[in-house]
Amino acid sequence: MEEVIKVEQLFKSYGRLVAVNNLNISVKPGMVFGLLGANGAGKSTAIECILGTKRSDSKEISILGMNPQRERKKLFEKVGVQFQEANYQDKITVSELCEVTQSLYKEGTNYIELLKQFGIIDKLNSPVQELSGGQRQRLFVILALLSNPEVVFLDELTTGLDTKARRDVWKILSGLKAKGLTIFLTSHYMDEVEALCDCICILKHGRTVFYGTVQEAINSSPYDKLEDAYLWYTEEEEKDDEDLSNNA
Repeated sequence: MEEVIKVEQLFKSYGRLVAVNNLNISVKPGMVFGLLGANGAGKSTAIECILGTKRSDSKEISILGMNPQRERKKLFEKVGVQFQEANYQDKITVSELCEVTQSLYKEGTNYIELLKQFGIIDKLNSPVQELSGGQRQRLFVILALLSNPEVVFLDELTTGLDTKARRDVWKILSGLKAKGLTIFLTSHYMDEVEALCDCICILKHGRTVFYGTVQEAINSSPYDKLEDAYLWYTEEEEKDDEDLSNNA
């Protein structure tokens, strides 16, 4: 398979508001792809359209060669999804949630091993609502991996984690990538993007302002650091400078 995820000319609007405008994406097997942009840039809408949970105008959208709207049930077995915010039944424990989630799939992986890998095995019998923000975030990533997917979508995967925990998650994901897992992620942490991503797409107001490797993003900007280059592409740096001037 040449492309795990293929998106051609994705367009989505809400009345006169254009959320995503002519987005093109190509993700090959074993790649870590980062979709970047400020809040409101169109990242979440784009992902929902790619997954088929929102309808859009597009020449083509496919995941693992399947149409996400017409073949959703078949695709469900092969795709893991983790969103930054999720709500679960009150008082459900970590083990119960893992077992319920695992039961949705014909084949799955051992959640005990994943809990050990992500450092929360000691929370096995704890209610999910009593976990810290960082612990819940790690649990949500685990849930996305329970189906032993071929491709996983991760939204702000390390939000709420301390530096060591973030690096531990990066190491785990790098190991999964080495085994062939394709990862599609969003992140506001540029060190995370540099550590994980083979290719990135930066959105601004729904339009692509950069597409390529991290190094290409830096080389095509006036800066030598990705964080500065990212702010330049999205013009957030200019806005921050204006705000500082106005407050001076």
